[in-house]
Amino acid sequence: MEEELLIEEIRSLQKLLLEKETRLADLKREKQILQANGLNNEEIARYSRQILLPEISVKGQVRLKNASVLIVGAGGLGCPSALYLAGAGIGHIGIVDYDDIEINNLHRQILFSSADIGTPKVEAVKVALKRHNSSVKVTPYKMQIKSDNALNIIKDFDVVLDATDNVATRYLLNDACVISGKPLISGSALKFEGQLTVYNYDGPCYRCIFPKPPPPQAVTNCSDGGILGTVVGVIGVLQAQEAIKIILNLPGVLSGRLLLFDGLETTFRNIRLRLKNPDCLYCGQSAKKCELIDYEQFCGAQAVDKNPDLKVLKNYERITVDKYNEIACEKSHVLIDVRSPEEFEICRLKKSINIPISDIDKESSLDTIKSEIYKTGSDVPNVFVLCRRGNDSQKAVRILQNVLPDQLEIKDIVGGLHAWATKIDLRFPVY
Repeated sequence: MEEELLIEEIRSLQKLLLEKETRLADLKREKQILQANGLNNEEIARYSRQILLPEISVKGQVRLKNASVLIVGAGGLGCPSALYLAGAGIGHIGIVDYDDIEINNLHRQILFSSADIGTPKVEAVKVALKRHNSSVKVTPYKMQIKSDNALNIIKDFDVVLDATDNVATRYLLNDACVISGKPLISGSALKFEGQLTVYNYDGPCYRCIFPKPPPPQAVTNCSDGGILGTVVGVIGVLQAQEAIKIILNLPGVLSGRLLLFDGLETTFRNIRLRLKNPDCLYCGQSAKKCELIDYEQFCGAQAVDKNPDLKVLKNYERITVDKYNEIACEKSHVLIDVRSPEEFEICRLKKSINIPISDIDKESSLDTIKSEIYKTGSDVPNVFVLCRRGNDSQKAVRILQNVLPDQLEIKDIVGGLHAWATKIDLRFPVY
């Protein structure tokens, strides 16, 4: 009996030894594979479907693993870009954003959920990407990218994605990428349309195409103009695709071309951009050593993606919501809401009439305003102009000052309906 137990124990030890030898052999083979091609067994299994592409293969996958991409903006463009770059196996992803998650982000910023509201966007992106692919290094930068930190952040990355929504940051990223010698993948989307191009990659930079910024009042972002989530998703995914092509040195990179996407018609168009400008101040042949500047001053607009604060009118041409609330019931007046009909349908103030800013100078609109002025029974009634945040209302006042009688006192309401909801009526809808 004792002899049988001893034999059984010996067999168990032999089996255990064999298992250890087998495991050591497996580890040795895995190490040999890793040394040979830079990928371990798990990575080969995870990325096998794209490794099978002859344009990528094992060598290309190793390139992706060793590459780094910086995404500036963790919004509608940055979220899908980051997700697909992590899925493709980019070794290091940096994400820059100063903002926290709000409920109005969720329809298009697909890495976030209701539980994330109030959380810093960059931290939520890191959690989501690590959950999707734990082998990817994710570096969050909860800050606004500025002239004093851009070069220091960009230097550690191979490719930069501009996933922001303002002109000042576009110029900043362009100039920083030119100075640092990095390609810049620029995407934008508004309403049902999107655009995509690549700057500073064997082609023009952003300044070559737009040497001077547009007037601040001519720029609309998705916070004011609206955006369909799927449109911004399409452009964000394509930004990730261009980054992968650049890293793999594949042909067809969108340098010197602008891709236009129409979500209503579901069409893509390519238009040829002008060639690299030899006289460009930053990338031209005669460009001297360049430095980053004050881009908010250069563009006359804030370098943030939301809540633009235009300065079109003088202080005496404006009125606060508190002051308007005081005089609204006392004095006869005309209140013109210049938002779109869709916005006017969401919420409105009593006695306001809706004349969209796009129609404000039309003859029919002016007739309506004059009729409302006549109804007040006052020789010199007050005319107040209102919008969502107090930007379009300033533009409308300027227009009306040129087409209505001089004796009329026309003012806009500072901060618009957002200020009204914050200071006067906390139950008023905010969108």
